[in-house]
Amino acid sequence: MMFDGIAARYDLLNSLMTAGLHHRWRELGVLLAKVGPGDSALDVACGTGDFAFALRRAVGSEGRVVGLDFSDEMLRVAREKCGRNQLWVDFLQGDLLRLPFAEGEFDACTVGFGVRNVSDVSGAFREMRRVVRPGGRVVCLEITQPQIIGFKQFFAFWFERVVPWLGRVTAGHEFAYSYLPASVRRFPDPETLRDVMAGAGLVNPRYEILAGGIIALHHASV
Repeated sequence: MMFDGIAARYDLLNSLMTAGLHHRWRELGVLLAKVGPGDSALDVACGTGDFAFALRRAVGSEGRVVGLDFSDEMLRVAREKCGRNQLWVDFLQGDLLRLPFAEGEFDACTVGFGVRNVSDVSGAFREMRRVVRPGGRVVCLEITQPQIIGFKQFFAFWFERVVPWLGRVTAGHEFAYSYLPASVRRFPDPETLRDVMAGAGLVNPRYEILAGGIIALHHASV
């Protein structure tokens, strides 16, 4: 599995590709999830757990955070990080399109850089909505293609040439990081994704554009 193959270097590559800003973007996502001490949150397609750990800091020791991913190796890295950072999250293997949770089980559900990898984006948001209580929040953090002249060309060069090279040199896995720009090209633009969320039954979906137009942070109520 491609994601198993890059798990060991995934955090390093994220930091190199974003100059460490991906942590800040997740923190903004947590703010938009509107969770606080004692709340419960689910992070789907959780990877190595950074979004889940940010949620854990927000809900505190009395709250509950679950991280779900289909990659064994990503989850292994995430569980190892629990001990290092003393932030305890329940990491489970599972399918975003068939979440193993009851309706309304969580106060919020987040996904960071993962929904573009599922075959049915609308179905993913329907499942996220299903497991969140009425009035709760769904938040999606994703890469998007900038529209600003100049920056758009730089982004294309960075993602098409530099990112695959970084993947080869740092993780020994050029294909995975060639897949990344291809997956971004296929993914809906922010306006379209907002409409997909609305079509999935989410209430008042909105989005914020970050980092000069390369990041879209969508958020909605249930």
